[in-house]
Amino acid sequence: MKELPKYYPIDIHGLKRQLHIVKVSDDLAIAALIILGDVEAVSHCAKLLAERIPEVDVLITAEAKGIPLVHELSRVLNIPRYVVARKSKKTYMEDPLTVDVESITTIGHQKLYLPREDLHLIQGKRVGIIDDVISTGQSLKSLEELIEQAGGKITVKAAILAEGDAIGRKDIIYLQELPLFPIEK
Repeated sequence: MKELPKYYPIDIHGLKRQLHIVKVSDDLAIAALIILGDVEAVSHCAKLLAERIPEVDVLITAEAKGIPLVHELSRVLNIPRYVVARKSKKTYMEDPLTVDVESITTIGHQKLYLPREDLHLIQGKRVGIIDDVISTGQSLKSLEELIEQAGGKITVKAAILAEGDAIGRKDIIYLQELPLFPIEK
């Protein structure tokens, strides 16, 4: 069995990082982009994405790694509020919208919840879906379903990186491609 490298070096338009390679299944590993706490990476990538994103009224992301990116991108685009689809139902949520989601970076089945108190931010609005990395597109699909339930119009889907099935998709904007790492047995 061929041993995987420990890190994957990446240069996102001048931002250099060593991404830790992690096993996500018996036959696949990914290079993990972790932007939580990385102010420099979030600021750099938000500025680059802002130059490519068409006009929107609101941005949405799934909890949790996309939150700093959607926050900074909203600030750069002068959008006063953004929406976070939560991964657990909170006690303050009265009858939230919900969809199922499967992600290659999360073990097991999950749900995304959209609080009813956030519906006014989406209903009838131009919505941009933001994520850190798009791979299989399952999280993206779940966010699309939530936006549809909420009555919003998806204007753009964007991420810092695209890997796997997302590479080459014409319906998403991304800054760079990221390879997957098949595990040979």
